[in-house]
Amino acid sequence: MGVPFETWGSVPLEERSEGDCFDHVIAQKGPEASKLNHLAVEICEQAEDGDQLMFLSPDAFPIADPMGVVEEALSRSALVAVRRVQNNGERQPYPCFCVTTVGAWRRLAGDWSDGYPWSGSDGMRVTEIGGNLLRRLELTDTPWVELQRSNPARLDPLYFAIYGGVVYHHGSGELTRAHRVSQPRQIPVPPLPGLSTAVERLNDERRLMWERGAHKRFTRHSDALFERMSAGGSGWLAEVS
Repeated sequence: MGVPFETWGSVPLEERSEGDCFDHVIAQKGPEASKLNHLAVEICEQAEDGDQLMFLSPDAFPIADPMGVVEEALSRSALVAVRRVQNNGERQPYPCFCVTTVGAWRRLAGDWSDGYPWSGSDGMRVTEIGGNLLRRLELTDTPWVELQRSNPARLDPLYFAIYGGVVYHHGSGELTRAHRVSQPRQIPVPPLPGLSTAVERLNDERRLMWERGAHKRFTRHSDALFERMSAGGSGWLAEVS
C-alpha cells in the first residue's frame, strides 16, 4: 500500500487474541453483513469524510498496490468493488474488496445486508450480501466501478480469483450458484408409491456424491496454494493466472 493506513479487524468474541495484528480490534458476533456494518460504524466515528474506507475479507488481499486503481475509480464514482459476475450474474458490490470514502458511505447509509432481489442469469429472483447496498446506489443514482475477474477460472468457477489485476480472493469453499451449474440433473420423480421414494433417494445420493467431489477439488487446490503462499514469494500466482 502506497499510502498510510490503519487496520480495523472484526474477530469472534471468543478469539480476541487473533486480533493482535490489527491497529483496532472489534470483537463481534453475528452474520457477516451485520459485522461489516458495525465495523463501518466504529470507523466512521473516528474518521473524516475525506478518508477512504476499504473493506477486505480475511481470505482476500492485494497482490499489487491497489491505490492506482482505487484513485482512478473514485475520481469518477463514489465506490469501487468486486463484482462476481460468474456467480449467476451477481449485480451487487461484493465485500471481499470494496473502497469508498467515509463521506460517501455516510451519505448512502451504507448497508451490506441482503434483501433487495434481482434476476440472476437463470431468470430466478435472488439476493445476496451487498444487495441493499446495490439498491442504495440505484436509488441515489450513485455510480460505482466494478472490479471483475481478470484471471481464468481454470481451478474453480468462482474461487482462486484475481480482480482488476490487483486483488486476490481465495474463497471459502462454500458451494455457490456458480458451482451448482455443474451439479447432476435430478432424475424426474415418477408419481408411483415406492418408486418415487427410491428415485428421490437416488437423487439425494447423486447430489451428495457431487458435493463431496467438489469439496475435495477445492480443498486440494486450496491446500496446495496455501503451502506455496506460506513459502513466500509470488510463484504461487502462476497457478491461478
